[in-house]
Amino acid sequence: MGVRVKICGLNSEAAFDAAVSAGADWVGFVFFPPSPRFVTPARAAALSARIPGGPPRVGLFVDPTEAMVAEVLAGVRLDILQVHGAMDPAALRARFGRPVWRAAGVSTAADLPGEMAGADALLLDAKPPKDATRPGGNAVPFDWGVVRDWVAPGPWLLAGGLTVANVAGAIRVTGAPAVDVSSGVEIAPGLKDAELIRAFVAKVRGVGATICLD
Repeated sequence: MGVRVKICGLNSEAAFDAAVSAGADWVGFVFFPPSPRFVTPARAAALSARIPGGPPRVGLFVDPTEAMVAEVLAGVRLDILQVHGAMDPAALRARFGRPVWRAAGVSTAADLPGEMAGADALLLDAKPPKDATRPGGNAVPFDWGVVRDWVAPGPWLLAGGLTVANVAGAIRVTGAPAVDVSSGVEIAPGLKDAELIRAFVAKVRGVGATICLD
């Protein structure tokens, strides 16, 4: 299987439909109010219901409590929980019975995780700028070269500033088995573009890979 793709921060009918029709491997909803991509559980459920089945749904949470996650899950089906912050992935998985992805902010090789720390997959993202109001989705890449000699402790995805123009190079440099994009397929913060979504997925599909994320 080639490199897999997650389209995150979906908040419109056109964007959701484009991600699914383009063949995205995961579609993501953001449950973090400061983000311009924030959706309520009801809104995420309405979007998800447009195309039953299809790719797994990923919910993004920032420093969530178990009660916060439970409230979201009461309103929308999610297949995977993606966590930014200090929440223990193992505790979330034990409580909700779903795989948990843990985000890791990267600036230098020293930031690369050496263990899964209870997560089912890792998401390597750029450390946010000092004035950022959210831990990801800031359209900022990190130096992908630091990943070259990294021995990943388990499944992982590459994120942070990926676009149609740079994703092929990022995959070749890092050997990433999967990529995650949000702002890179937008024409304004929180406003996804269907053509950019389709172009991004097509670009990734054109890059070969030998590792898959299960």
